[in-house]
Amino acid sequence: MDQAKAQERVNELRDRLETYGYHYYVLDDPIVPDAEYDEKLSELLELEQQFPDLQTADSPTVRIGGEPLDAFVKVQHSIPMMSLGNAFHEQDLRDFDRRARQGAGKELDYVCELKIDGLAVSLTYENGRFVRGATRGDGTTGEDITNNLKTVGSIPLRLQEAVDIEVRGEVFMPERSFERLNEAKEQNGEAVFANPRNAAAGSLRQLDPKIAANRNLDIFTYAIAGDGGMNIDTHYKAVQYMKKLGFKTNPNSRRCRDIEEVIEFVNGWVEHRNSLPYEIDGIVVKVNSLEQQDELGFTAKSPRWAVAYKFPAEEKVTRLRDIILSVGRTGAVTPTAVLDAVQVAGTTVQRASLHNEDLIREKDIKIGDQVVVKKAGDIIPEIVRVLDDLRDGTEEEFSMPSTCPACGSELVHLEEEVALRCINPQCPAQIQEGLIHFVSRDAMDIDGLGEKVIQQLFSHNLVTGIADLYKLEREELLKLERMGEKSVQNLLDAVEASKANSLEKLVFGLGIRFVGAKAARTLAEEFRTMDNLRGTDTENLLAVNEIGDKMAEAVVRYFDMPEVNELVDELQHLGLNMEYTGPAKEEVSGNSQLSGKTIVLTGTMEQLTRNEAKEKIEALGGKVTGSVSRSTDIVVAGEDAGSKQSKAEELGVDIWDEAAFLREIDS
Repeated sequence: MDQAKAQERVNELRDRLETYGYHYYVLDDPIVPDAEYDEKLSELLELEQQFPDLQTADSPTVRIGGEPLDAFVKVQHSIPMMSLGNAFHEQDLRDFDRRARQGAGKELDYVCELKIDGLAVSLTYENGRFVRGATRGDGTTGEDITNNLKTVGSIPLRLQEAVDIEVRGEVFMPERSFERLNEAKEQNGEAVFANPRNAAAGSLRQLDPKIAANRNLDIFTYAIAGDGGMNIDTHYKAVQYMKKLGFKTNPNSRRCRDIEEVIEFVNGWVEHRNSLPYEIDGIVVKVNSLEQQDELGFTAKSPRWAVAYKFPAEEKVTRLRDIILSVGRTGAVTPTAVLDAVQVAGTTVQRASLHNEDLIREKDIKIGDQVVVKKAGDIIPEIVRVLDDLRDGTEEEFSMPSTCPACGSELVHLEEEVALRCINPQCPAQIQEGLIHFVSRDAMDIDGLGEKVIQQLFSHNLVTGIADLYKLEREELLKLERMGEKSVQNLLDAVEASKANSLEKLVFGLGIRFVGAKAARTLAEEFRTMDNLRGTDTENLLAVNEIGDKMAEAVVRYFDMPEVNELVDELQHLGLNMEYTGPAKEEVSGNSQLSGKTIVLTGTMEQLTRNEAKEKIEALGGKVTGSVSRSTDIVVAGEDAGSKQSKAEELGVDIWDEAAFLREIDS
């Protein structure tokens, strides 16, 4: 067969396989036997191997998995993947409805969707072809898992239209696939996955795509990121458009005219949640109108136009065998219940936090009690109540100690706190917990330095503080148990690589009270260098958006300590980066006509992509939204602007063509 005939046959095979795959994975309606699909796939693979020039990135053969990666590349989300606020009761849904109607100033309709218990991902298409897939990560930065996502049969590699679009979805493992996977792991003597969600996440984070290909993952897509240039005015229409493009969407979604219909939908699925071949942990409720979504906007953490109703937690009875104590990195001493193992919401529970002595007294918990256990939000094990009518007199009262279980120092109650704290800065438990936090993924992200390795290093006096991590020596590490040449080299390489991290990673890793990962990024972006941050005062900190009184005071108090400044100086001497290296925050021109304005981009621009235009607007102090409303100040209209331009004309909104827009940003 010559090249021309091979190309013709390859095109024919790809078209057939795409059609077969769409009916099998998306429509759940196979049109040919599996054997015929496999036969055509094998023929295509053989032709691509014989004629390498005919291989393409969107060929169905990529679904079998390619070469392993060395590591995942970080991806910056052009539009953040924000988490949702939670609702646990019917009244929470009514409160959400009331706030949304007040914010929008009118009645609303909603779309209800099943909340799939999986891993959120973003899928990017250019000219209708799948080019990149990423995890949610921290919402701003995720990991590029494109090669693994290509192995998911229900993710289209080529769309029905040649559009540029980014969609969001949830990858999950069907229960049947989960059971088969764990059966195989048991037969091989390997540890099984606790639940389908962990199995899906673990599969997508494999460096070898062939492993992901064998895990039988699936996806439901649920949103278009941003406007997508499609001039769609409701969320429901956006989902229908995704379906038209070839995406798999959940068939159990429903439009609801008001909150009463929402509650009816929710209650129905509370009853039938276990009837599905995959796991769900709630219902997502979204305002349907995209214009109203824009008007409602966002809080610092989540959209005001959506909420996740979490199903009532499953409850089980077990025995509380003991209460043990742990000391956290801030010195808080926390009691933990040790339980007889029990299956709750898909995982084995053996421990539950009791938080503090007041809670133990309030719930009248004794060692030896039969207790009711649930998972708060289907995640965190919690003791709901004691079955005191089952007591036989052998139960024992529990009292918190007066001294630290780790170092013996006297425990104290700080002002307005319930928790007991150890305030000894040399407490070994606090130091270890601080080290574990410092090397964690959201902090310095040092691979190979997990909790057990930190404990091992600490017990051998190789590490007694953060700076010691950067003084580790190969010869000393090789003497430790389970530390071979390769693992030692990988660990040292990871430690060295962490020195180049952007400032926000270090700020979060230091463990300043009240400063989470998002606040650390805000501080780093604002102050740019460690010296600027540690030299600032409360007034300057309070001027930063999203920094409140407690956080500002905690930051100033932290950097006032001589030992902290000694540590920072030592880390700088050891070669750690002390500057913010994330995306540049450009100075906003007060003279710009875009400063403080709400702007909508529509149509096709010749000289800039939509993301480039958005970045330019934000750099000049403007805000980009997806739909035209009375709050819109300017519409930038490219070619084929369509309904948004028409609506802008109706509302009397300023309309700029591309030339006017470019003149403004160039000036």
